[in-house]
Amino acid sequence: MKTGKSRVYLVVCLQMAIVLVGLFAATRTAADDKALQKTKPPAGRLINSLKGIDIYHAYCASCHGNDGTGNGPVAPALNAKIPDLTTIAQRNGGVFPVARVKKIIVGDEAVLAHGSRDMPIWGPIFHRVEEDRDYGDVRLQNITDYLQSLQRK
Repeated sequence: MKTGKSRVYLVVCLQMAIVLVGLFAATRTAADDKALQKTKPPAGRLINSLKGIDIYHAYCASCHGNDGTGNGPVAPALNAKIPDLTTIAQRNGGVFPVARVKKIIVGDEAVLAHGSRDMPIWGPIFHRVEEDRDYGDVRLQNITDYLQSLQRK
């Protein structure tokens, strides 16, 4: 029997592999390829940028789509329907639930309506120490701010 920490590591690795396969399988233009080369994380590594838009395109767009509506290239291969991230506030009475979104991203809160957690848990990935610093909270804040900027009015 595997320890809880080993199981989480295995799940995260498998989820990252699914995301990377989706990134490679997606049909893109040459311009899109150049843009992805700047933001796409090498296997198991973080991207250099701390910008929310770059983090989103590197880690989220393969499932949620470039526009956040859930139409990413990996979405058809998944069992669960990918949520439309542009309607988070709308589904929450017009208020963007910052704390809850952060908890979902880092894996502290499962989305019960979805049954098992299909979305990768990004907390351990975002909090990898680099250059003797943990930029996990910065990444989390920036991706949350970016998701908030995608909300439909």
